[in-house]
Order: sequence, then structure tokens, then C-alpha cells
Amino acid sequence: MEIERKFTVKQLPAKLENYPCRFIEQGYLSTDPVVRVRREDDHYYMTYKGSGMLAREEYNLPLTESSYQHLVSKADGNIITKRRYLIPATDGLTVELDIFEGRFEGLVIAEVEFPTKEAADAFKPLPWFAEDVTFDRRYHNSYLSGIN
Repeated sequence: MEIERKFTVKQLPAKLENYPCRFIEQGYLSTDPVVRVRREDDHYYMTYKGSGMLAREEYNLPLTESSYQHLVSKADGNIITKRRYLIPATDGLTVELDIFEGRFEGLVIAEVEFPTKEAADAFKPLPWFAEDVTFDRRYHNSYLSGIN
């Protein structure tokens, strides 16, 4: 089960270069249900996501690089690329700060995953967060993949 909240960002945290960073490239084979293939640095996998905005089922299956290349070539719509910074937050949580590149350059989204819905509901946004867009589908990668 994936339980996460999404936020736009007022400003980037100071010394962003000091945090771990991953390069992500992903394409969508389907958006209903969500079936995605992703390259995260040198790791490749396919993900199925169930319905829902705050909480939904998520399953990851490992892929080889050649399987990923084959499947991403069949993806519909936009291939999404971004840099993901992993920033420690309160209560042992981690902010996944996505800075988009290419077609969506300029878009910055912060995501926080939670162990329970109660923890998600109780979370106080960090001072550098702006709007809570958890329930706004326009900020979901599967939606962005279909924008012309």
C-alpha cells in the first residue's frame, strides 16, 4: 500500500546538492489502471498502481535494462524525466523532491510517503511546501504523461 501526500514548493531547500539524488525516466503503458515502467539510475522496474489518490495498492516488478528499453518504447504519451532528491523530514519521514526536466521543466513537486493514513492526515507541511495537491490529478505523473 502506498500512502503519500503531494505538495507544490515555494522554494527549494538550501544546499540541495548535499542530499542524495536519483535520475528517473518513466513511461506509461496504461493510465487506467496505471502501469508504468521506470528507470531509476541503473535500476529498472514495472509498477502497477491501483485506484486512489492518497492511498492505493502498488506493486513493483524488476526489469532488465533491455526489457525496460523495449517497454518504454511502447509507452503512450510523454516520457517523464526528473531528478529526485531525498530530504529527511520529521518523524523519520523522507521528502522526495522531484525537479522535472524536459517537457515539464520548471515543475517541482514534493512527495511524502507515510506508514498509515493517520500519519498522513496528521502531517504538518514543511515551511518550504506550498499547496497540498494530493487530490489534484493534474500533479500525478500518469496525468502528465497524457498532456499534449
